[in-house]
Amino acid sequence: MKLYWTMPVSLRQHYQQELQHYQNAFAAGHLSEAWGHLERAHILGQAWPLEHSYVHWLMLKFGIHIKSTKEVLGQIPRLLVGGVKSFVGHVPIGNTGGTNVPPLRPMDIPHDLKQILESNPS
Repeated sequence: MKLYWTMPVSLRQHYQQELQHYQNAFAAGHLSEAWGHLERAHILGQAWPLEHSYVHWLMLKFGIHIKSTKEVLGQIPRLLVGGVKSFVGHVPIGNTGGTNVPPLRPMDIPHDLKQILESNPS
């Protein structure tokens, strides 16, 4: 999979939709649902340095909000390295980005996101 610097517009709308769902759920206090949307945004954006890093930034802020030392400490290296790994084309496809999974473990992609990614090749 060749990775490029700019996320395709057709995929960007899905990525931004996940971020909007995250913001809505977070504002409503539905933290588990909000986190799930961050994970989905991570899957969609991990191939692009800016989008990948931005999701890790949001995950770091989320970890601070919920006072999770594990998430905060785990997101710092992901934030520093994630965008670089995207830039060089070495990301663990499907990884959800949180500290509950190893940072280099490829994971199965949810069916709906897989369809989105397949219809928006990079």
